[in-house]
Amino acid sequence: MSKRDGVDAVPGGRKKRPSRRPRPASGGSGASGSRPSESRPSESRPSGSGAPGSRPSRPGGRGPRAPRFAKPLTTASVLGWTALSAIVPGAAHLRAGHRRTGMTLVIVYAVILLGALAFALTRANLLESLTAFADSSMMITVMVVASVLGLAWFALMVVSYVVLGPNRLNQQGQVVTGIVVGVLCVAVMSPFALVAQTVGTARGAIQAVFPSAPDSDVPPIAQNAADPWGGRTRVNFLLVGGDAAGNRTGMRTDSMTVASVDIKTGNTVLFSLPRNLQHVRFPPSSPLARQFPNGFMAELPNGGLLNEVWQYANDHPDIMGGKNKGPRALMDAIGHTLGLKIDYYALINMYGFAALVDAIGGLKIRVEQDIKWGGLYGTAGTIKAGYRKLTGEQALWYGRSRVNSDDFSRMGRQRCVIGAFAQQATPTVILTNFGKIAGAAKRMASTNIPEPLVQPLVQVAVKVKDAKITSLQFVPPEFWPGSADWAKIRQAAKKAINDSMRPRKQAQTAGVSASPSVTGATPTKTRAASPTQTPTRNTDKGGAKSLDELCGL
Repeated sequence: MSKRDGVDAVPGGRKKRPSRRPRPASGGSGASGSRPSESRPSESRPSGSGAPGSRPSRPGGRGPRAPRFAKPLTTASVLGWTALSAIVPGAAHLRAGHRRTGMTLVIVYAVILLGALAFALTRANLLESLTAFADSSMMITVMVVASVLGLAWFALMVVSYVVLGPNRLNQQGQVVTGIVVGVLCVAVMSPFALVAQTVGTARGAIQAVFPSAPDSDVPPIAQNAADPWGGRTRVNFLLVGGDAAGNRTGMRTDSMTVASVDIKTGNTVLFSLPRNLQHVRFPPSSPLARQFPNGFMAELPNGGLLNEVWQYANDHPDIMGGKNKGPRALMDAIGHTLGLKIDYYALINMYGFAALVDAIGGLKIRVEQDIKWGGLYGTAGTIKAGYRKLTGEQALWYGRSRVNSDDFSRMGRQRCVIGAFAQQATPTVILTNFGKIAGAAKRMASTNIPEPLVQPLVQVAVKVKDAKITSLQFVPPEFWPGSADWAKIRQAAKKAINDSMRPRKQAQTAGVSASPSVTGATPTKTRAASPTQTPTRNTDKGGAKSLDELCGL
């Protein structure tokens, strides 16, 4: 065979092309001109067989298919995914392709929601469980956690916006999304800021009203958290309505009510004492017992009223053994009168109470008859009979007005005001108007209840709201303030407490009265002395009666 132009001739006239041989690698040791031929693996595999490095074919064999990419984000989609991240953290990260980070955020958020739901479902009374947040240290914890969560949510919104790549938008889109996301960041922080501010306001009000440490006149605080009341099954609170007007010297306690509360059930008995109850006695432990062995100012036939005890004790620190002993003296006098140990007191300023009523939006009360109020003869206005929603000023005068009335009728209206407030100051109303209520509370009250007992007190208040509340007034004709039968008063108080501890079906059923001033007690055979003034007579007799019956609440 002959070679021509480097091409071997083969039989049949066909030409054989020289085989391609790979070039020797740099530094190879093979002999020159004798390298073995190498074939590429791809040449021996059919096209579209999924070999490494090969592109997938389109259906129908029309060539390789282009890779798929997510649609570019628009201004609206950037805002939408960022806003969705405020509700479902991690949504923007998933959209941007950061799957691991996005799934982590979603899982953590789901765990938190499930934990909160489990907490709510496993609590028989969620409201009672939430009373734990009334503790001062818990309030600080809530404020810190709310602040941290607010900042974390702010950071989450910023990061969610950035991972979506807003820099790929045009200039107008970047400006619009930046402004809207900034507003959204502030919006998501607002609930946390509101929680922190509300809790801070509550803590400030508590610190302003409740002393940080108990004084020597109150029972010691139990160290056992499960029994903060130190084994007591009943706690007695003296609620005093004070009238320290600018044109009057000293404090005049015009309204005095004892709330005797069963800690376990919340069943409560309200004992109302007339301000003109004369010549009260004091227990042997009181300094005033030595000063007035025969009763408070017994030498004065028309003096020595109960509403003078507080101010007398404050005016005579030499007798009481210290300053500002008025509350202690009044607690001793009333406790000895009822045969109870008064544990704590709360002084409520009348005008502060009016602000508190306005803070909850007014009180709905059944007015039995027209009540004139204001001025000397009720010239400011008239509260018409019927079911009325009273403003703070009207509620104050409804309980205080003496026009065409007397002290005993006024006492009846006062307890109806207290009952209406206790019934209508629901948790929803309190939370809705919390700022106003806290501000009014700072101005209206002082007490010797120590701050560590605020949380247990709130727990008891929650029970009282749904428990049985009865009321007993010591008014004529059963009880004459000018010549009181002390043994009879103690007997009636004891019976009222015993009745309140019975189940509702076993409690005595009292007749429904038409007037809020109607009350009575179990009659005993005692000689009634002449009244010091014309009383409002009771229309029926019996034990303590419920406020629903007496006030039509």
